[in-house]
Amino acid sequence: MPSPRIFPIADDALTVEFGQGLSLELHEQTRRLDAALAARPFAGFQEAVPAYASLTVFYAPDAARRAYPAFPTAYAAAVAYIERLLSLPLATASDPRRLVEIPVCYDLRCAPDLPFVAERQGLSAEEVIARHCHPTYRVFMLGFLPGFAYLGLVDERIAAPRRATPRPQVPAGSIGIAGRQTGIYPAASPGGWQLIGRTPLRMFDPAAPNPCRLAPGDEVRFYPIRYEAWTARSGRD
Repeated sequence: MPSPRIFPIADDALTVEFGQGLSLELHEQTRRLDAALAARPFAGFQEAVPAYASLTVFYAPDAARRAYPAFPTAYAAAVAYIERLLSLPLATASDPRRLVEIPVCYDLRCAPDLPFVAERQGLSAEEVIARHCHPTYRVFMLGFLPGFAYLGLVDERIAAPRRATPRPQVPAGSIGIAGRQTGIYPAASPGGWQLIGRTPLRMFDPAAPNPCRLAPGDEVRFYPIRYEAWTARSGRD
């Protein structure tokens, strides 16, 4: 397996890139390094942010320079420490993956692009729903909006391109597909994913102890609910 690429992105941050594209294997390598740094941080380490196949590491340069005077820069010290970690057998991330079940209303009043996805793939709407609900998805990363989780991998039969023209306003809780990803809009915003459903759950609550309902590494399953159940629960959960 090729060695990961390490490169600076700021005076106090670097990225460790394991590869390109959507891959559970690459994401697992990212999680292993994330867990190893959390268990054995270097001097000056502040936090690590996982993405699809990379980990961005933030550190305090002054603290790293003081702790590792043999290195010309804090970046060089951080790279050497991370490379030493990577040379060791990294155990699977020890934190158990949470399984989060999310109700989804696939009624056309909540799923304006469901007919497009179905027709494009030669499937019925019911088949699209079944295929969307069948997998257990991995949360690869959070981004775009606070609490927006990028999930994969979507069944190839329901993968769909982004809309040619993004919508100026996508309702909060909308669930979309873009390529082999699916995601949940935590707040009303512009967006170009194909919308196939909507959840009544609040995906981001700034007043909660943990504002984001999902976190990288979580596992997610969707299950269908009726429109009446969605309206009854919307905004309360």
